[in-house]
Amino acid sequence: MSAPPATYTLAVERYLTGAGIAKSSVRIYRISLTTWGWMLTGEPAPTGPARRGAKPPVFPITSIDDPALPEVLAELAAARADEMDADTVNRELSIARKAIGWWQRQGWIGADPAIGIERRPAPRDRTKALAENRIAALWRLDVALREKTQWKMLYESAARADEVLCLNVEDLYPQDKRGKITAKGGATEWIHWQSGTAQLLPRLIGRRTRGPLFLTDRRAPAGTPTLDVCSETGRARLSYRRAEEIFEENTRLLANPLASPEDIEDLDGWTLHRLRHSG
Repeated sequence: MSAPPATYTLAVERYLTGAGIAKSSVRIYRISLTTWGWMLTGEPAPTGPARRGAKPPVFPITSIDDPALPEVLAELAAARADEMDADTVNRELSIARKAIGWWQRQGWIGADPAIGIERRPAPRDRTKALAENRIAALWRLDVALREKTQWKMLYESAARADEVLCLNVEDLYPQDKRGKITAKGGATEWIHWQSGTAQLLPRLIGRRTRGPLFLTDRRAPAGTPTLDVCSETGRARLSYRRAEEIFEENTRLLANPLASPEDIEDLDGWTLHRLRHSG
């Protein structure tokens, strides 16, 4: 038990430094708790461009015990849930509840104003195909030729991302719009694409005749398997992990159209799996 901090903001900082929060999570926790700061004063949290430069309210942490707050908070949380995606809303609620529980254990507050707020049901199918207007927005993104070609091939072929990334230049048959891969067990399989991919491939390949089709930006580190290194450039095959990271990072604002660009690091983008299913 200790004397409560003078303000909610100070209580948040005490929680972030005293509750064992991982350093990598502190920024996300602070943003979520700042968002809840508005709602805990009975005001809707700003979204999109309105968040830019908005100063969080200053109020005593003890005001959370106001008996009228749970009803007001439930209405504000429901309104926010209608504007934001379920994953974001559920993450913010989870973080707020952890902080409230910690403050209760310190003896700073006695009530939990979020007790009647339920998690929003997340989409049942995370592989749900993207709508045509979202696919069109994806093609308008200003990204590298490698990403344009990889995404277009994944969409047009409906092949798995790991299959596309395993393609080698020598295994392509551009005139037939198809490529040969070796599946588990040694069986030969084919993936087929359409005109969009066919137009991009020559620019991506250039004068290369062998080696991985999709390459990293840097030279391969020592110890990289020979089959995963381009003998002409010395660069390595692009990994699934990195390809997924690039796609997710570039689609965060497309997946969260109401969010502000300043919040991009805290948003979730689309997955390569969804792009494949969209094809």
